[in-house]
Amino acid sequence: MPLSNRQTLTQYLIDQRRRFPQATGDFNALVLDVALACKAIAKAVAAGALGGALGSHAGVEGASVNVQGERQMNLDVLSNEVFLRMTEWGGHLAGMASEEMEQPYPIPGQYPRGKYLLLFDPLDGSSNIDVNVSVGSIFSVLRAPDEAVAGDLQERHFLQRGCEQLAAGYALYGPSTMLILTVGNGVAGFTLDPVLGEFMLTHPDLRVPEDTHEFAINTSNQRFWEPPVQRYVHECQCGREGPRGKDFNMRWIASMVAEAHRILMRGGVFLYPRDNKEPKRAGRLRLMYEANPIGFVMEQAGGRASTGRQNVLGVQPESLHQRVGLVFGSRNEVDRIERYHAEPGELDIVTPLFHERTLFRAA
Repeated sequence: MPLSNRQTLTQYLIDQRRRFPQATGDFNALVLDVALACKAIAKAVAAGALGGALGSHAGVEGASVNVQGERQMNLDVLSNEVFLRMTEWGGHLAGMASEEMEQPYPIPGQYPRGKYLLLFDPLDGSSNIDVNVSVGSIFSVLRAPDEAVAGDLQERHFLQRGCEQLAAGYALYGPSTMLILTVGNGVAGFTLDPVLGEFMLTHPDLRVPEDTHEFAINTSNQRFWEPPVQRYVHECQCGREGPRGKDFNMRWIASMVAEAHRILMRGGVFLYPRDNKEPKRAGRLRLMYEANPIGFVMEQAGGRASTGRQNVLGVQPESLHQRVGLVFGSRNEVDRIERYHAEPGELDIVTPLFHERTLFRAA
């Protein structure tokens, strides 16, 4: 398609706004501020070692960790700061929350407050930065309660179910920089034109195929999985000779944004399930700024997102940094995994090494 026939992100948002004649334009302006933050982060990521921002972030006593207990990379800290600075000034937000900050961030007193809340993971998959693997930023927009707008920002104001999101999406910093966005009316993909500095609509109305032959999971944790997940993965591994009657490929990038993007483009299912590695945790991924926004994107694209036991967008948050198990992607696979959790049955997996007859498999 010729460039002149492509919509910019701004034009797309104006078209979406026309569905709501009473809209003031604050929402569009906020999304454009988020897009500007993503452009700045894309530039820092693209510079790589030339930018001098690779490696672990040094705290007072060596390498610093965030509120999650995870080692912070320099680009984690830089990206978090970019999101704050690019969005705090516009008068669209009452506050923000981030994976990198323990407490909600109220808008500084010198700026006007707005009617929205922004949650974000400033740089998902940052452990891959030093090896030049695709990473990204995830964001979610909620409506702020009146008391938050008035100036009394509290953690409870953010604890809204995923189905209450007004917008969500992610930026992918890969061979090209892309912005994936839903404002509750389907999912659109934009590619950054590095010459114009504009996000151009290149993937309108993205849809996740209902069926797939790809799954993504970290098999190093297999010994900790619950029986329904063991069953599902085993059946996939059995291929066309097994109960699924088809061969599967397994993928694992260790960057959820990259996993989500592959699934959005060609189908698949991603699993980071609840397990017994850390029994006190209900899962490993953060509900508010990872599971909910990715879940909203998947649902708007015709896919599904689940904890394994229920639709993730229906989970009532209990804390800002709450963790959940997460399964998302092609609808029929997520439905199957939920069904296995509801009726796990008996798991009967024969591992070749411990086959009852011999240590050696027949040729």
